[in-house]
Amino acid sequence: MKHLVLVGGGHSHLAVLKSLGDAPAEGARLTLLSPNRQAVYSGMIPGLIAGHYRSEDCRIDLRPLAARAGGPFIEDSAVGVDLARREVITAGGGRLTYDLLSLDIGSTSGAPARVSRHALSFRPVEGFLAGWERLREAARRSEVRRIAVVGGGAGGVEVLLAMQHALAGASVQFALFNDTRILDGHNESVRRRIGRILGARGVTVRAGQRVVAVREDGLELEGSEDFDAQATVWVTGGGAPSWIAESGFATDPRGFVAVSDTLQSPSHPEVFAAGDCAAIIGDSSPKSGVIAVRQGPILAGNLRRALVGELPEPFRAPARALALISCGDRYAVAAWGRLAVEGAWVWRWKDHIDRRFVERYRLEVPSVGG
Repeated sequence: MKHLVLVGGGHSHLAVLKSLGDAPAEGARLTLLSPNRQAVYSGMIPGLIAGHYRSEDCRIDLRPLAARAGGPFIEDSAVGVDLARREVITAGGGRLTYDLLSLDIGSTSGAPARVSRHALSFRPVEGFLAGWERLREAARRSEVRRIAVVGGGAGGVEVLLAMQHALAGASVQFALFNDTRILDGHNESVRRRIGRILGARGVTVRAGQRVVAVREDGLELEGSEDFDAQATVWVTGGGAPSWIAESGFATDPRGFVAVSDTLQSPSHPEVFAAGDCAAIIGDSSPKSGVIAVRQGPILAGNLRRALVGELPEPFRAPARALALISCGDRYAVAAWGRLAVEGAWVWRWKDHIDRRFVERYRLEVPSVGG
């Protein structure tokens, strides 16, 4: 019987688990390895920060999903892969032998050493949420008067506006920094709408300024300029876990697992990868939760095909994808190609999509003795 090991509880692996639960793969057994029993759906994190959701609204329990798919859940982290022996090495000292391996572990903070000591990084999410609780309470006690957010993509904008909404009763100023223009890669209408909202809410925007270091009391900018802030939140593009390259996988220049359009490693065809930890060769599309969700069904199908020796199918990234950017309050901006719209109805639309995603993977946990 072949052993399929899934490492990570990311968006793509949720689809794999559901597929194998709906129709088990003949002649195969499964093991799921993840450091957290509950997967947090990234699309709802800004709403959680803002106070629109409870923590449990955004979480998916991985153990019952794995059980339904016919395999155990192991709450541990991967720290390496012995590719020659086909073994996953865990932080707890365990070794999992596999015939087929799939990685969906997300990304790390990507923050350089001069940043990570004093900045609150958005990745990993569980660490960020714990840090946000402490930051929120410090701000409410007036110990934090200014928060700098580094990262001007959709994630940085959403996190900043969500924190500002949550701290509406406190006297806290916000500043947003990015190496390039804010929301670079989005259409002009989206940038204009978000720029208007940031301005109306008193956010200081410093586009085109590179942060080179974070201190306890602020930022050091390129050109030796200082910016005072009692807290810094780092929401830039993530980095690759160091053990990926150290294990000997073929990688892209940033250290992410290089995969073909079938989500398969060209150096080790028994290994698949999806989501933020993967880089499709020849595809420069930015990483996003939307892409990870779309990769899920293709990954599930290709793992099934690999288990029986059939040829995999390619994943085709969409030419354009819907982007929904929440604005702290129950208001959002939507983008599709060159189009953009905004309003409270857009937030309700996003809320419906997000809740439906989480409910799709929710299973009842059986009671002891039940």
